Amino acid sequence: MTQLSLEQKKAKYGEDLLEWYFHIQRNLPWRENHDPYRIWVSEIMLQQTRVDTVIPYFLSFIEKFPTIQHLAEAPEEEVLKSWEGLGYYSRARNLQAGAKMVMEQHQGQVPTTKEEVAALKGVGPYTCGAIMSIAYNEPVPAVDGNVMRVISRFFALEDDIAKPSTRVKLEKLVETMIPEGQARYFNQALMELGALICTPKSPSCLLCPVMDNCEARLQGREHELPLKSKAKKARVEYRAAVIVEGQGEHEGKVLVRQRPSDGLLAGMWELPHVLVEGDQAALYAEQLKEQPLLGQAISEEMHKRHGLLVKPREWFCDQDHIFSHIRWNMRFFLADSSEVQSHVGEDVVQTIAHTTAQTAAAAERTYSTDQIDPTDHIDPTDIMQNVTTEAKLVAESTEDYRAITAQEINMTPELRYIRKEDMSTMPFPNLFLKILQNYWKTKGV
Repeated sequence: MTQLSLEQKKAKYGEDLLEWYFHIQRNLPWRENHDPYRIWVSEIMLQQTRVDTVIPYFLSFIEKFPTIQHLAEAPEEEVLKSWEGLGYYSRARNLQAGAKMVMEQHQGQVPTTKEEVAALKGVGPYTCGAIMSIAYNEPVPAVDGNVMRVISRFFALEDDIAKPSTRVKLEKLVETMIPEGQARYFNQALMELGALICTPKSPSCLLCPVMDNCEARLQGREHELPLKSKAKKARVEYRAAVIVEGQGEHEGKVLVRQRPSDGLLAGMWELPHVLVEGDQAALYAEQLKEQPLLGQAISEEMHKRHGLLVKPREWFCDQDHIFSHIRWNMRFFLADSSEVQSHVGEDVVQTIAHTTAQTAAAAERTYSTDQIDPTDHIDPTDIMQNVTTEAKLVAESTEDYRAITAQEINMTPELRYIRKEDMSTMPFPNLFLKILQNYWKTKGV
C-alpha cells in the first residue's frame, strides 16, 4: 500500500468522513436549518450533556424563547426554570447575557464575524467555531473533547489534551483539514464521529470511515490515546440541610430559600443548609444518621441568618452532588419551625424582659411606702401601676416586633414556604429538585 503524505491523508480524511456523514447523520432538531440562534442554543446545551438529554430541553426552550429577543427580555428565573435539570446553570445565564448583547450591540442579529461572535458572553472558541462554521459555513474549527480525541487518535498525537496549549495546536491542525466550502458539514461530521464511532472507551474501529489511515489503530493504541492527565479531585464539603415543614397557615408547605444573585447556583432556590466543618464533619462517617450536633449546626445557622427557630427531628436521606470543583456530601433532616424571633436575636429579647423586671423591682424599692413623703401627695399604688403598665408596653412592643418580623421573613424573596405546585415556576438545582420530589412522594402529593 502506497504511503500517503500528510496533505494526502488530510484530503482523504475529509472525503471519507463527509461521504460517511451524508449517509448516517442523525436527524436532530437543531439541524433543521442553519439559524445561528438555534445552533448557539444547542451548542451551549450540548456542553457536558448527552444529545438524547438535550433534545427535549432544546425543543421546549425554543418554543418558549423562539427568538433572541424573547430570550433577552425574559425574566432570568423563567430562563433558569426552563434549564432546570440540565445542570451547569451558568450556561443559561451566560446565554441570556449573550442574547442581551446581541440585542444591544447587533440589532438583534447574531454577528457574522469570528471576532464579534467570540466576544459574546459565554461563547468560547468551540461555540464560536460551531456558530461560524455551521451557521455561516466559514472555515473555523470547532474543537471540543470529542474532536480532540478523534484527531489525536488519527495522527497518534502524544500531546496531553487536558492542556490548553494542546487545544490550540489541534485547532490549527483541524483548520487545515476543512475541505473548501464544506466547513458546515465537516465540523458536524467530526462531532458525529466522536459521538458514535470513536468513543472514549470502546471505539468501533471496524465501522470507522477513516480507519485505513488511523495511526492509533495501526499501532494498536486506540485504547491508549488520547493522553489526558487526571483532573484535580473535587474538594469535599459536608453540609447539613433541613426540610422545614410549615405549621399553622403554612401547613402542607416546606421552607425554601433563594441563593444570592451571583456565585454558585446564583438566583436558584434550595433547601436551607449549612457547611459543617471540623469535628462535626467526621459525623458523616458514622452509621448513626441522627446526630444532635448536626441538627444543632443547622439550627444555629437558621436562627443567626434568618431569625427562625428550626428543630430537626429525624433523618430523611443522604445525597451527594458533584460540581466541577466541589463535592457536596449532604445530610437532610425533617424539621419543625417555631415562632420567628426578632432580627436582633432572642438574647436581646430576653435582655429587654430582664431589664424590665429589674426596672420594676427598682421602682418598687424606690417608691416603697416607708420612703414616700406624705406631703408629696404621691399615691404608691399609682406609681406601681405606671411601672407595670410600662413593662407591659415593652413586652407588647416586643411581641409586635416579633409578629412584624415573622411577616417580613415570610415575604422576603430569600425565604418562602411553598407547596409542590409552586415549584412549577421556581428554578431548583438538580440536587434539591430530586430531594423535594422524593419528599412530596412520601407525603402522597
